[in-house]
Amino acid sequence: MTARYSSVRRTFPASYWTLALALLFAAEPAAAQEAGDAPRPDAALDAAPNAQGSGSYGGDIVVTARRRAETAQDVPIAISVVGGDQIDNTGSFNVGRLQQLAPTLQFYSSNPRNTAVNIRGIGAPFGLTNDGIEQGVGIYVDDVYYSRVASATFDFLDVAQIEVLRGPQGTLYGKNTTAGAINITTNQPTFDFEGKAEISIGNLNFKQAKAAISGPLTDHLAARIALSSTSRRGTIYNVTTDRWVQSQDNIGIRGQLLWQPNDDLSVTLSGDWSKQDAVCCASVFVRTGATQRPLNRQYAALAEAQGYTVPSTNPYDRLTDLDASLNAGNEIGGVALRVKWDVGPGTLTSVTAWRYWDWQPENDRDFTGLPIVTKSQNPSQQNQYTQELRYNYTGDRFDFVLGGFYYYQRIDTQGTEQHGPASSRWTLNPGSDSTLFDPLVTGCGPSASNQLACTPSVLDGLTAINTQFLKNTSAALFVKASWKISDQFTIQPGVRLNYDKKEGFYQRRVFAGDGTPVVFGPTDAVTLARLGVFAPQEYAPEFSDWNFSYDLTATYKATRDLLLYATYAKTFKSGGINQNGVPNDANNNPLLGAATVKPESVNHYEVGIKTEFWDRRATFNLTAFRTDIKNFQANVNNGQFGVLRGYLANAGKVRTQGVEGDFSIRPSERFRAYVNGAYTDAKYVKFVDAPCAPEQSGGTNSPSNCDISGERLPGVSKWAFSFGAEVNAESKLFDQDGQFYFGYDGSYRSDWSSNPTPSAYTWVKGYSLANFRAGFRTESGFDLFAWVRNAFDQNYIDQLSVGPGNTGLITGLPGDPRTWGGTIKARF
Repeated sequence: MTARYSSVRRTFPASYWTLALALLFAAEPAAAQEAGDAPRPDAALDAAPNAQGSGSYGGDIVVTARRRAETAQDVPIAISVVGGDQIDNTGSFNVGRLQQLAPTLQFYSSNPRNTAVNIRGIGAPFGLTNDGIEQGVGIYVDDVYYSRVASATFDFLDVAQIEVLRGPQGTLYGKNTTAGAINITTNQPTFDFEGKAEISIGNLNFKQAKAAISGPLTDHLAARIALSSTSRRGTIYNVTTDRWVQSQDNIGIRGQLLWQPNDDLSVTLSGDWSKQDAVCCASVFVRTGATQRPLNRQYAALAEAQGYTVPSTNPYDRLTDLDASLNAGNEIGGVALRVKWDVGPGTLTSVTAWRYWDWQPENDRDFTGLPIVTKSQNPSQQNQYTQELRYNYTGDRFDFVLGGFYYYQRIDTQGTEQHGPASSRWTLNPGSDSTLFDPLVTGCGPSASNQLACTPSVLDGLTAINTQFLKNTSAALFVKASWKISDQFTIQPGVRLNYDKKEGFYQRRVFAGDGTPVVFGPTDAVTLARLGVFAPQEYAPEFSDWNFSYDLTATYKATRDLLLYATYAKTFKSGGINQNGVPNDANNNPLLGAATVKPESVNHYEVGIKTEFWDRRATFNLTAFRTDIKNFQANVNNGQFGVLRGYLANAGKVRTQGVEGDFSIRPSERFRAYVNGAYTDAKYVKFVDAPCAPEQSGGTNSPSNCDISGERLPGVSKWAFSFGAEVNAESKLFDQDGQFYFGYDGSYRSDWSSNPTPSAYTWVKGYSLANFRAGFRTESGFDLFAWVRNAFDQNYIDQLSVGPGNTGLITGLPGDPRTWGGTIKARF
């Protein structure tokens, strides 16, 4: 039943709840997934949000993309819907795995903080994360905005349904987003008792447990609690530390209380906590490529000079030798209060939330087994507060959503980076003496023109201590209306008024190995060498701006099963500040002009068709889009170790355009299938002062910037597909009536650039993945199945990175190998 008020409810005594909770925690499970309790707008609907498993297979899928419950086929938005059952069946337990089901969603992560989620090739700059900008893809969980994309790396908790909205979202959602939104709905407390549990085991010591229980405490108070635990051995072996890295070690819990005194009012208090404690994150050697550096300053000569060889030159041997500490301690949590009150002809909704994020990383920034960078850590703590207030009115001919949103965020970061005894030889220029790199000569040649490179103490112990904070305030008023001019034709205008303010502080202090401060002023060679690696800097950037955006959608309901729509949106992505340092001028002062980045100005165009046919057994949706962005916020990297790893700058203009199609078919209860595809053409239209590719950099005559106008945006495959099918047969097992079933889910993406400036060395080859499952399920909720993911053990790369110093080193993260296991689920 729904969570609406009823005069007849079953209330269970406290002793029953105590027993249920004891069983839940003893089993160590977490969130089983099922459809939410959103009210259905049409009594003729024959399927709740998760009926038969997933929106990918068709059927009447109820969504809340427009802050009201309606079928996905009636929403004039390009939207992918993934139900809780499909999340379970395909092992898509976080956003990273979700991209295999949604072709235009791209997910890249070298560690939780350096994570990007893009839609149609835009959303976040590709490369190192900078706290001073907003995300272009909004992540919402039960109406609460998650500002840090690191939350995308956590396991989904008790999810009922996920909607991936493509295109700008700002006149309906709290935070303005230019690329799209991921709208996650969890299962809500119920006034009927229910419980679910799920346990999975597999190779690589994979263990995952999920559970949830829900039920009444009194006639007007219900509760729900869910938890999840995932662990898995790493996929990369570190020969230096003799342990597996890239492991999974996640745990999460969510609790909710629903107070519903009558049909008109519901108050939900929720809290969640999740933690990751993985041995992470490592890279492996992929290749080297020639740069414009002198030959004795490129990777092969530098490695030979120190007698260094990598454990394997084949990335799919999955071997690394990183010698610095690795850690990816990650913790998030929060509390939210959601009030829904039917007032007059509409509903007033208030969502108040506090969230925090605690990030404790340790990395090896030289990407090798040499003690070049011996410590790299930037722990960060975030607190955010949001308040959203909306009024939804629904009439015969006119609907609207009127809302206000307030957001405040504070981030504090304390960074430490330290070099080791191998740094001088690797980092500093030893001159042109050929004997310096003669493998038969021990140590540095006596005639080397730069003896600093041959003196480990010059850089050994050199330490940079970074302190930074960010205060981010945003407020907005928005309205989205819907005017039904006729039974077939509707127009939907929307406007948003937004104010953003960011205040930051950045300080870098530098110390030699003996603790002596390293400052500008002295001109001795040792100090200059150290300043070439770490330069002290301090500045306090500020940014504030008002923005007005608007959109207009026209829909034409040609028949009951055919919807045509067109959208134009004039929107923006708020400006930002550089929080990782900026370049210095000739007088060694920070270039304050680079401390802020302009807002992105976005023009978006989209047309689409949504149709059902064959007695609604088949669904076909087609969308064409184009997005033009001026002052695109791009990541710039100068390739050096510590002077400035990366900062933000505005590219003149980028453009993304393409076509997306979704097809699903269900000819009978015994078979269903789907195919989703996308063609995306995303490129820099004008970027004349971009960082140069590695092969163009490093030489004395190399340009400081390059014109990459016309080149493809990073992280975007021109072609991407997801597809699958499931067949079942009625039968019996253990004297239980049910179905034997066999399912397949596949995905394909073509090649893409893994560097902000396209490079011949950083194109990731296209690949295809195949997942299979087979099992037995019953109407009562028992489900037992075996699964295999990446069934054909496809070798592929998740991401490539250019090593620091532009030595020509290219490292990467291999994707998961073939994994297999089994899952058992039950409801009670």
